[in-house]
Amino acid sequence: MSAAARAGLAYALAVFGCGFALGTIRTLWLAPRVGALTAVSIEVPLMVALSWWLCGWALRRFGVGHALGPRLVMAATAFAVAATAEVTGARLLGGLSVGAWLAQFATPAGLVGLAGQLAFVALPLLRRGGVDSGRRAR
Repeated sequence: MSAAARAGLAYALAVFGCGFALGTIRTLWLAPRVGALTAVSIEVPLMVALSWWLCGWALRRFGVGHALGPRLVMAATAFAVAATAEVTGARLLGGLSVGAWLAQFATPAGLVGLAGQLAFVALPLLRRGGVDSGRRAR
């Protein structure tokens, strides 16, 4: 497995773990109090910020560098891992079919969540933080 694929795997699993924790809080505590749309609207910026930080960590940790090709591999791997984890979790924990899981994205709260997921996938392409990002130009 390439360094970029390992970075994508680590990035996706780290973000998924954070999302699982925040999603549990959102679903069980926040959404019943403020509604699904408001709850997701609070969670998504936190997740994007965590994703930004974790993306930079993965880029540096696995030495992905600045070239587009490896960053595309990282993004594609992260997407595949995250989508698989999401569908599996929805199936096992929520009893949802793939179709029912996809249908959630047609709701206002689902669209906000989808925007956050698209940001998660785009960050490896947008984030600075390759092998030499800690060095200052002289």
